Amino acid sequence: MMRAFLLVMDSVGIGGAPDAASYFNAGVPDTGANTLAHIAQACAEGRAEEGRSGPLRLPVLDALGMGVATRLASGEAVPGLGAEPSGLWGAASERSKGKDTPSGHWELAGLPVPWDWHYFAVAQPVFPAQLLAEVCEIAGVEGTLGNCHGSGTVMLDQFGPEHQRSGWPICYTSADSVFQIAAHEESFGLERLLDLCEKIAPTLHEMKVGRVIARPFVGAPGRYRRTTNRHDYAIMPPEPILTNWAQDAGRRVYAIGKIGDIFSMQGIDEVRKGDDATLMRHLSDLVDSAEDGALTFANFVEFDSLYGHRRDVSGYARALEWFDVELGKLLPRLREGDLLLITADHGNDPTWTGTDHTRERVPVLVYGRGAGQIGQIAFADVAASIAAHLKVPAQGPGRSFL
Repeated sequence: MMRAFLLVMDSVGIGGAPDAASYFNAGVPDTGANTLAHIAQACAEGRAEEGRSGPLRLPVLDALGMGVATRLASGEAVPGLGAEPSGLWGAASERSKGKDTPSGHWELAGLPVPWDWHYFAVAQPVFPAQLLAEVCEIAGVEGTLGNCHGSGTVMLDQFGPEHQRSGWPICYTSADSVFQIAAHEESFGLERLLDLCEKIAPTLHEMKVGRVIARPFVGAPGRYRRTTNRHDYAIMPPEPILTNWAQDAGRRVYAIGKIGDIFSMQGIDEVRKGDDATLMRHLSDLVDSAEDGALTFANFVEFDSLYGHRRDVSGYARALEWFDVELGKLLPRLREGDLLLITADHGNDPTWTGTDHTRERVPVLVYGRGAGQIGQIAFADVAASIAAHLKVPAQGPGRSFL
């Protein structure tokens, strides 16, 4: 009854995917994007010095194969990373048509997305009048704010004061298949926001919009900040996924971060949330306490949400180095027979044009099953391999590399 820990470093891509030319940021194709290599290059060249200094330092991830996986994925050397790997390592490419959270996570869990997501065009206004009328009816307000594409923090600065004055929710979207509603936790109410998002979600899901996201915030004009009470209302996976496979086989499944939201709680026994520092403490606790045979599935979102979208190279570098230090504390405490697999769901190159995700290959680094090259694999192979390690029946197109 061996355990498995599947960790998603949200947005830590390692080079443009084979079809990156078909995906765009501010009109520029994602070909050539490389989240990890470009951060490391900026650090080596002194372009990411705020709050840190010198080359990017990731000794634990490098020892697992991060440097060689990036060279395999993109042909690019990563300054400061060049260790001989002590774990299994490779790079994975996505089949689903998307570079977003649900597409990446569903496929990592064994289910390529079986349809094309609906995306809202870059226009003004963005949303159908009927959709916003339903939002108003549910919320009991006369109108909404936003109705545009935009970055979340910009939306707060632009519409936050009027939102607090009028009580109208802020509705916006991005390049992802998503409908986001921001509201002040105190003047609008957190529970009211969550109720609004939950009730409007079925309408968006019928449109094949992947997620409705509640974006609560606090503070005053000029000092607004988003809280950790975010909640994603995602389309339910139409077929069983890795968490179902494990749970159906009698294994306990722990979800850390937004995993429970992404999979609409399918196959999940227990959820633990918080900021990334809190999530790391939850992971540390489960390394010590999770039952034999358990699956722990974790997402660390702040690489993406705090640094990738905001094109904050130095912040992203600091977050990577923090994760590496914390990972180094965890690995020696794993039990004999445990497997820990580190991957990502897409890229978000902070040196790239625009503010959206980048279509990239992702690393696959495995601790606990010897050393060697996995090669170029598919996202779905991650789920098949975790299932093989746990000795539970797998479904879907993936093939185990173990």
